[in-house]
Amino acid sequence: MSVIRERRERERARRHQLIITAARELAEAEGWEAVTTRRLAERVEYSQPVLYSHFSGKDAIVRAVAIDGFGELAAHLRRARSAGPEPRQALHAVCRAYLEFATERPALYQAMFVMPTDMKFAHAETPPPLRAAFDELVSCFRPDNARRELFAEVIWSALHGMAALADSGRIPSDGQEERLDFLVTQLADTPD
Repeated sequence: MSVIRERRERERARRHQLIITAARELAEAEGWEAVTTRRLAERVEYSQPVLYSHFSGKDAIVRAVAIDGFGELAAHLRRARSAGPEPRQALHAVCRAYLEFATERPALYQAMFVMPTDMKFAHAETPPPLRAAFDELVSCFRPDNARRELFAEVIWSALHGMAALADSGRIPSDGQEERLDFLVTQLADTPD
């Protein structure tokens, strides 16, 4: 590959990431409704046609933001899981880390789980960062547990419900630790 071609590819990758970062920052500051191709083009100082050479539209940008978010979530959950010396503590730490992630990055969480997307969960086409985040939950259960993926799905579903209900103010935040304790107690030591 020529030096010029390599440089162009690096520049294209840099612009691609710049657009993703700008979309995420704008969404965190003003909400996803503020993220338009016109505003993004102004923010990254490129024309709208340059934006469209990277993404087909807002949905594609949201998808890219979500995939980046799943990579971050996987790393966040991995750190939490690694800090727990035994499975029950690891599961509790991962659950807490998940809810912290949702609370601290609301627009990112919304792109990952609430906004329409063509990403497939639990499928051969599942993006690797999404699978990596799910695998951190799976890793909280014993390897010999034949139903560990099922348990991880139930945990993920419950955590998502708790995050969504807390975000909308429908459940009080002061009961979160008790809910987490209950959830972990019900599933952490479940035999397969």
